[in-house]
Amino acid sequence: MEVKQQVAVITGGARGIGRATALELARQGARVVINYATSRKEAERLVAEIKAQGGEAVEHQANVASLEEAYGLVERALELFGTVDILVNNAGITRDNLLLRMKEEEWDQVIEVNLKGVFNCTKACLRPMLKQRRGRIINISSVIGLAGNAAQANYAAAKAGIIGFTKAMARELAARGITVNAVAPGFIATDMTASLPAEIQEEYRRRIPLGRPGTPADVARVVAFLASPAADYITGEVIRVDGGLAI
Repeated sequence: MEVKQQVAVITGGARGIGRATALELARQGARVVINYATSRKEAERLVAEIKAQGGEAVEHQANVASLEEAYGLVERALELFGTVDILVNNAGITRDNLLLRMKEEEWDQVIEVNLKGVFNCTKACLRPMLKQRRGRIINISSVIGLAGNAAQANYAAAKAGIIGFTKAMARELAARGITVNAVAPGFIATDMTASLPAEIQEEYRRRIPLGRPGTPADVARVVAFLASPAADYITGEVIRVDGGLAI
């Protein structure tokens, strides 16, 4: 399943699932470009950790909601490594609120980062991938995009949109050797979920058949599989990593 010497761009790569994905792909030999929006120190520490383990990594600040900055991110990868083989669209935010109370900017911010960001970064990666007739695009959706959740209409809409985008791109790009798949994590122990009220966290744990929250590494291993030659014949798929939460 190794991805040795391939170049992977990971958005939202400094923390949580993105961080675990960067570590896993680097462990398997990929050269990783770690995108971050605000977490500079975390990104720098992660790059140092990967280099200390003998890997290749670089950090790059970009707001994925900006098409111009998305192109800048990909251009940095091309300047340093000459190509982009793997794109992991992981960057995401939450602005939870009941729809009656949800502000327009709370809707717009989540859609712009979580959904438009996937469009922007995918578009920015297409030329190098099409030129080499090879590529892996892996989009991080969520079980919320499959099942919905109260007070998360913006997040659910964005994550459901990612699934539709994944399937459309899988059809559009298959003939050029580019696969496009999505991973839908469930309740994963990250900084984002740690900020939830204790009673909501306990309710999620109660509903998970496997009896525990997932870890970022649980998701990262699936991403690495989809990036590897073992997934050559998989495209347009949505893989839940949720301990059975959405059964």
